[in-house]
Amino acid sequence: MSVLDEISELLQKGKANEVKELCQKALDEGLGAKQILEEGLMPGMSIIGDKFKKNEVYVPEVLIAARAMNSGIGVLKPHMSESDATNRGTVVLGTVKGDLHDIGKNLVKIMMEGKGMAVVDLGIDVSPEQFVSAAKEHNADIIACSALLTTTMTEMENVVKAAEESGIRDKITIMVGGAPVTQSFCDSIGADKYAPDAASAADEAIAVAAK
Repeated sequence: MSVLDEISELLQKGKANEVKELCQKALDEGLGAKQILEEGLMPGMSIIGDKFKKNEVYVPEVLIAARAMNSGIGVLKPHMSESDATNRGTVVLGTVKGDLHDIGKNLVKIMMEGKGMAVVDLGIDVSPEQFVSAAKEHNADIIACSALLTTTMTEMENVVKAAEESGIRDKITIMVGGAPVTQSFCDSIGADKYAPDAASAADEAIAVAAK
């Protein structure tokens, strides 16, 4: 088994220290940081994402795998030039105004970063104006809104309206998700993409940014 396959396997098991050591070993053997990221760490995280979609692993396993990935990235960072950073697009992410839930949002962030997206995490209780101004500031491809309460879902429509009013609506894709959110709700408020889970959200984001 190659060192890159080994990194992927250990990441899936959440072995942060071993991932860190192997990333260093791969560097010592002359592999490039970008290659280790794209052929070792990211495939491992992708597999976890797919398993999460199929309910073969759950939130704790995802978080542990993400921790292992981050420990690997910590070793690679100093060896990566700006051009190495795999930025496949920029997402502004947050839980909508009035909603303080962040587990789903954090999973989306993990999955998107695992796919090489740059994620600007605005946290919880994010107003439509904050979403729009961050999207402008970071020249984002996507605004991704999360809600866990039926009472805060309506805020997503306000995000769409704020994007329209600020003149960026045609330049940005608005994604929505969260337990009460459905495809028909997404359509009814004029958002662009709905994702039922974090791994799907990351796949959608990659597809959007690749266009």
